Amino acid sequence: MKTIVLGGGVIGVASAFYLCQQGCDVTVIEREPDVALSTSFGNAGVIAPGYVTPWAAPGMPAKILKYLFKPASPLIFRPTFDPAQWRWIARWLRECDLERFRVNKQRMQRIAYYSRDCLHEFRGRHPFDYGRSQGYLQLFRSEYDLELAQPALAVLRDAGIVHREIGAAQCVEIEPGLRWARQTPLAGLYLPDDEAGDCARFTRELRAICERNGVRFRFDTRVASLDVRGCKVRGVHIDSERGEETVQAEAVVVALGVDSAALLAPLGVKVPLYPVKGYSATLPVIDEEKAPRAALMDESLKTAITRFGNNLRVAGTAELGDSRTTLREQALQTLLKVLGDWFPHAANPTSAHFWVGRRPMTPDGAPLLGPSGVENLWLNLGHGSTGWAMSMGSGRVVADLIARRKPEIDLDGLTLARYRK
Repeated sequence: MKTIVLGGGVIGVASAFYLCQQGCDVTVIEREPDVALSTSFGNAGVIAPGYVTPWAAPGMPAKILKYLFKPASPLIFRPTFDPAQWRWIARWLRECDLERFRVNKQRMQRIAYYSRDCLHEFRGRHPFDYGRSQGYLQLFRSEYDLELAQPALAVLRDAGIVHREIGAAQCVEIEPGLRWARQTPLAGLYLPDDEAGDCARFTRELRAICERNGVRFRFDTRVASLDVRGCKVRGVHIDSERGEETVQAEAVVVALGVDSAALLAPLGVKVPLYPVKGYSATLPVIDEEKAPRAALMDESLKTAITRFGNNLRVAGTAELGDSRTTLREQALQTLLKVLGDWFPHAANPTSAHFWVGRRPMTPDGAPLLGPSGVENLWLNLGHGSTGWAMSMGSGRVVADLIARRKPEIDLDGLTLARYRK
């Protein structure tokens, strides 16, 4: 089956890999000159199925108001006159209900745990280094943040997920570099089975494996529109050096992140995506002893610190209301504050390489996988800040559906059908 995958991020490349495994003739179309140069490039790199949590959570609206005007804030909100922004916010507020939070978190964990299993199976067949580390430590600065985490902790307990609620001294035992911290954690949550790795590095290696198995990549190519006739997708219109060109296909997978919504809208396929900008800083380690070993999350400022070999990645901040990929000084200072509070001697802040990307967020947090409502047009999008954690499982699910195979997990709540009710 001739299949086109739109998007060369980790979601699109994982989709291409599993489609190739199913015997499909696969072409990936990407506007950048290589894979993983947009949202997949500078993310935190955390693969934490036990941690994946909807941004819509009980107490989050109040927390946003608390931090809105502080210099170091996990959120930057830029109100606009765009009706789509306010529709998305209204839906998001409804999802902050406790029962909705529990349902949404369980849906996200279902695909994230499956994805981790797929990654481990893949790694057994294709071992390569992508800066992997084991274990994930959440740090709480205050009783307020610990209280906000209780619903998520309850879900962990109910699901029987391995975790340890620990004190400050145990945090230092797990991450000895915290001995030099300027901040003392009130408490911590340790998830020993979670892990981290460099998403961009992994995606480049995955591309090479795909190419060795016959997958074609068309880079520097912009998708103009989808070729749909008789309620059925026939191919893709692209802009090439020769002008507009049509590439025919029997199936098309849309994995374009936030750009998916505009591409699908003319077909009447409405996906509730909104771009929430995230920032990161990458710095070389200058003192091994005073640097982290694996991955941590500052729960107060929603900022992760991840170790990739000789580098540190500090990633976080959610900026709503500005879709341009421009760096904002306030967000960058929040990243450096978190690093300076926990590991002040691990790296030199002046060496930081900053990045910003647009996370494709749904109001409830779960991705949109599977049928679009247009025949032979499939969705693999809306993963927000957890695309790396869900990538392999999402790619395998969509490939199974296209090959008319039953997916290995229940897709209830993970398809577009949940927004059509």
